[in-house]
Amino acid sequence: MASPSKPYSLAIVGGGISGLVLAIALLEQGIKPTIYEAAQHFSEIGAGVALGPNAVRAMSMMSPKIEDAFNICKTHNLSPGMENTWFTIRIGDARKAGKDGFVKPGVKIGDAWFDVKFSKNENRGGVYRAHFLDELVKHVPDEIAHFGKKLVDVGEADNGDVILNFADGSTAQHTAVIGCDGIKSRTRAIVLGQGDPATKAVFSGKYAYRGLIPMDEAVELVGEEEAKNSQMYFGYHGHVLTFPVQKGKTMNVVAFASSEEWKDEKWVVTTSKQDMVDDFAEWGPTVKAIINAMQKPDIWALFYHPPARTYYKDRICLVGDAAHATTPHQGAGAGMCIEDAAILSAVLKEANDIEGLKKAFAAYDEVRRPRTQKNVVTSKEAGMLYDFELEGDDLDKIEENDRNRMYWIWDEDLDAEVEQARKLYFGEKSSKI
Repeated sequence: MASPSKPYSLAIVGGGISGLVLAIALLEQGIKPTIYEAAQHFSEIGAGVALGPNAVRAMSMMSPKIEDAFNICKTHNLSPGMENTWFTIRIGDARKAGKDGFVKPGVKIGDAWFDVKFSKNENRGGVYRAHFLDELVKHVPDEIAHFGKKLVDVGEADNGDVILNFADGSTAQHTAVIGCDGIKSRTRAIVLGQGDPATKAVFSGKYAYRGLIPMDEAVELVGEEEAKNSQMYFGYHGHVLTFPVQKGKTMNVVAFASSEEWKDEKWVVTTSKQDMVDDFAEWGPTVKAIINAMQKPDIWALFYHPPARTYYKDRICLVGDAAHATTPHQGAGAGMCIEDAAILSAVLKEANDIEGLKKAFAAYDEVRRPRTQKNVVTSKEAGMLYDFELEGDDLDKIEENDRNRMYWIWDEDLDAEVEQARKLYFGEKSSKI
């Protein structure tokens, strides 16, 4: 399918949040991509995801439609005075307390310890992932989406175009391909090559139980303040976070635990409620109450990508989780994917031929790879911090580390990134960001 205003056609492999956001951004510029989605319809795992102010700024740079979709779905802390708080930090593990129940002077197990606050009062919030996807889909024309198209391999046409080979036996030909096909990306393997150890994701040493608790029940369990605002409970080799979703109708719960290895070939497995309860048997009453209220527990193994040496090869470019899948411990993975789309779509606007596409991919790679891979590394460290594995259980060091570790993510100057990418595209000399 040819783009209406450009002499080339772009394929987007993958119809998750990254693929849809990028498609909407390109459509705003008159570039009409074609989306190939492996599933039979657009779908996302129905879990809560945090989107920081950086992610929302990226949305507004691309299209008001994307930010509107976010605003329809978003939920943030519900109590007056808590709007500028990311998480309230608490110690949830009873093993950290003395005989008197205090973890430090004036702070008992389960008490509010400190707040991690945003540096500015900007738009941000949590969304129910599936709801957000449903809103984005409304802005994607039906005719550009093709379903049941699982990418198997690529070939090269006589004119240099990329030929996509799908599992159903069909093929498609495009000038270039953008891989938005997630952590198990096929396009990543094609770009990096099968022998590259960074091709496949690796186990992070953490797994998580996820659950949803109706807000009325959550308030009865832990009180209104804790149920209606984002909380994080630290402990030994685990942590638990909760935050409101679905406009405050539900409290989302993610309970993390540690393991040296993951043996199951599946990344999501069903477990017994007793196993989940046993993982938090030595924690305090608040965490135990939350864990006991979770039903039908599944274990989600948390994987991440080792650093890729590049995000593009010739006419194929990686975006979002296909490029830099991360653990969720800084709540920044989805935001980084949205930033990717903002930067790439802005520089693609300049590309008017095949060489321009290649230059756009190269500029995007140089600007985005350092920041996104830093998030992968620091996110893994954050999980260790919360689990008393980075600074041990030294509460002063943990607080100092945690209070300030997010600002480089939230306060990024994305306009400067766009300018940097454009200068690289046009071959201008400019210092790196």
